[in-house]
Amino acid sequence: MPRLSDLPLRRQELALVAITMFWGGTFPIIHYALTICGPFFFVGCRFILAALLLGFCFRKALREAAPHDVFAGCVIGVVAFLGYFLQTYGLQTISSSRSAFLTALYVPLVPIMQWLFLRRPPTFMNWIGVLCAFAGLLLMAGPGNAGGSFGKGEAATLCGAVVFAGEIIAIGFFAGRVQLQCVTFVQLLTAGVLSLLLMVVTGEPAPADRLDLALALAAGLGLATAVIQLTMNWAQRSVSPTRAPSSMPASPSGAVFSAVSRATVCPSRP
Repeated sequence: MPRLSDLPLRRQELALVAITMFWGGTFPIIHYALTICGPFFFVGCRFILAALLLGFCFRKALREAAPHDVFAGCVIGVVAFLGYFLQTYGLQTISSSRSAFLTALYVPLVPIMQWLFLRRPPTFMNWIGVLCAFAGLLLMAGPGNAGGSFGKGEAATLCGAVVFAGEIIAIGFFAGRVQLQCVTFVQLLTAGVLSLLLMVVTGEPAPADRLDLALALAAGLGLATAVIQLTMNWAQRSVSPTRAPSSMPASPSGAVFSAVSRATVCPSRP
């Protein structure tokens, strides 16, 4: 039996693969939740509950937080909020499998944004890895998700993919210089508070019916979000922003799972 050290991917990269599959599996649940409540309410509750969970688990570590940890968490939190809101908004009008495909377009965007904002040009092998990963996305997602009409749901989701690429760059920029637990807690709390504030500003109503189900779904995805963000922040301490998306080939697999499970989880949606 091969040892972990003999595998072509390190444990941090294997963790990124695992949480990307996990992340892909959340798409049909979000799709169904949006039949009950609005996007600001759902994203806000999801992130607030995730922050409360991490705050309880790491309450001792949070007492040692430094100002730069809080700053980094706020920056990443704002970016994460934008990405998750755009993804959730788009899922109101497009299928979960199409959303998963469009979101996965962040893979080729990361090295370009790293080049533009961090002045770190990708190597030739970085480009080869990204191109191979993107080709895999196209092959696994299928032509039905790559083509078709392009409306506001697709536009929002594509913008979300750009933001998710920015989140990977931001995490890579701060990784290794901040306290992991504090940054993740502040990141989740910032995203949740921003979403609930904008819910009030935009006048989005709270769900009048089935509030208990909406909160239960938000709590379940809050747990998933806490695991996903904590793992991303941990793994990117040793995985570069350019290599990170190439270590996430499970996104299209999550899209396949989304397409298969959508008929069971949200049969009333297209």
